Amino acid sequence: MALGVVLGVVPMTAVATAAAPAAVPAAAPAHDPGNSYADDSVSTWDGVTSQIYRGQDATVSEFPAVIANLRAGGSRPKGQSCTGAVIGPRHVLTAAHCHDLAGAKTFLHGLDDLAVGTGTTLTTRSYVKHPRYTNWDQGYDVAVVTTNEDIPLPPEKWARYATSADAGIWQVGDTGRSYGYGKKTHDDVPADVSLDKQDFPIVDGASRCQGVAAGFKAATMICAGHPDGRTTILQGDSGGPFVVDGKIVGLASWSRSDFRWYGVFARLDNEMGDWVREQVGDPQPVEFGVAVDPSSLGVAAGESASGAVRTTAGAAPEELSLSAADLPPGAQAVFQPASITSGGAAKLTVTTSSSTPAGTYPVRVIGTSGSVSREATLTLTVRGTQQPGGLTVALSPSSASTFRGGSAFPSVVVTGASGPVALAAADLPPGVSVRFLPATVNPGETARAHVMTSFATPAGTYRIRVTATGGGKSGSADFTLTVT
Repeated sequence: MALGVVLGVVPMTAVATAAAPAAVPAAAPAHDPGNSYADDSVSTWDGVTSQIYRGQDATVSEFPAVIANLRAGGSRPKGQSCTGAVIGPRHVLTAAHCHDLAGAKTFLHGLDDLAVGTGTTLTTRSYVKHPRYTNWDQGYDVAVVTTNEDIPLPPEKWARYATSADAGIWQVGDTGRSYGYGKKTHDDVPADVSLDKQDFPIVDGASRCQGVAAGFKAATMICAGHPDGRTTILQGDSGGPFVVDGKIVGLASWSRSDFRWYGVFARLDNEMGDWVREQVGDPQPVEFGVAVDPSSLGVAAGESASGAVRTTAGAAPEELSLSAADLPPGAQAVFQPASITSGGAAKLTVTTSSSTPAGTYPVRVIGTSGSVSREATLTLTVRGTQQPGGLTVALSPSSASTFRGGSAFPSVVVTGASGPVALAAADLPPGVSVRFLPATVNPGETARAHVMTSFATPAGTYRIRVTATGGGKSGSADFTLTVT
């Protein structure tokens, strides 16, 4: 049986005592081997150019929580040995086997390339391995580091990690994304400590990832990648996040020593993730939310309509800048105020021009804090402008207030008609219907509109457009309905 190799450091004695037959590659960890690593134990790569280990360039802005693990005496630039993720004000999630590397451990945050810039260096207060961890190929390869200093990352940017509550968040056939500062080639020439990312398909480890080291263990491991290792995790990637649906479901742990194989990740959507939560003690970050009230507005071209933007607070109050996107031509959105604290609200006024085309538009209302944005959709309906010589529609009263499930009864009078005109209503909010008695009126006649709400109608203030059409003419007027 070939032996697994942890990505990272493999003591020479471990290679010597656990060596596989010469024709079968051993297993290797994904952390930095350092000066004690037996380089020839991973040098079986044949150099075929159609198979590469290199991932894609990544930036900290894509995954702000990523952090580099360094160790004194490490052979890579700045002693980079593993990768981790920030999960609290002073907490880092990484692989347990990274703890066993020789040399004092520090962490470096905020750099796309560790060789460029200074970033923020954090020192280690404690490095706690899972209590059931014994070796990388036995499972439970997870650890939580506590730093002496605050990590300069706001709570909304901390990494979210899976626990037993997320069981089922991934399945075989899904694709996860891995991040790491590790090697880009098997021999680390040139030595590259920039951040990379790569997407790996999750495979059935029980059938595909056996025969290496002590074997794949589904309860504590996830197997992902390709059997030929065309792209894979490498040394220095150990502890790096493997993300599915926005949560870390695994940590880079180990692969076969020639790396022409799958990557194995420590699994978190079980009691391993629960253990992490116990170590951190703090709740995972709650993100702010954005909503619009009402969710739809109607307006005639050249006119304006108003609503509200309401936000909910995340783990801590933060300043949000408000903006709108996908407005129709000639329209603009004004927020009062344009910047609010999460949990607050602002008035939104959408103003159109006479040239704004009639139609229905999904407008994106966006709240932004730093690099994090949340948005809601406002359905904006624009009606064409009224032509000269059209009908005049008068409503009495022009506004009314009622409770959900209640009604309003404005009267409708149309002037400027020479014959019968048909009445209709547009821009109805959810759960609202309008019936006209009668539905067709002659000049001088008065109709009664029955505006009916339902218990599903959201509370808010709405503008309902009442239209009259007949004899080649048309006209309209707005009825303001407040639902409490």
